[in-house]
Amino acid sequence: MSATTELCALVCALSAAACQTVPHTTEASREQILGVIRAQAQAWNRGDVEAYMREGYWDSPQLVFLSGGDDTRGFQPVLERYIQRYQRGDAKMGHLTFDRLEVELLGEDAALARGRWRLDYDDRPDPEGLFTLVLKHFSGPQAHWRIIHDHTSLKTP
Repeated sequence: MSATTELCALVCALSAAACQTVPHTTEASREQILGVIRAQAQAWNRGDVEAYMREGYWDSPQLVFLSGGDDTRGFQPVLERYIQRYQRGDAKMGHLTFDRLEVELLGEDAALARGRWRLDYDDRPDPEGLFTLVLKHFSGPQAHWRIIHDHTSLKTP
């Protein structure tokens, strides 16, 4: 093999290696995703709906939120839905808890999370239900997992 051919092969190999993303370990990714969900609960319980959204949801018009027979698309419309429902007038946010959390990695940059949510109120019945989230890992200097699709259901008596 000539020196030029060897040099081309080395450049190609280095270029291919530089373009690959560093794989996430399964456990590290699961913990990061659970951290996102826990941070959302903390923000909610502080009464900060905007932080709840920013902690977990993808800030994009392509965000999908399905709940109660409604299909809401986009970060801002989902934020407005939460504000309307939980912060306008005499609406109360309640205390949010998540449990039965499961995370399944679908690849290096995609995951499925599911679990149960519950809102505890002092003055009325406590609603609860199930959720399924699709999350995507966004790379860059501040790499993070974000919810790109949320399907939440309410348990009916």
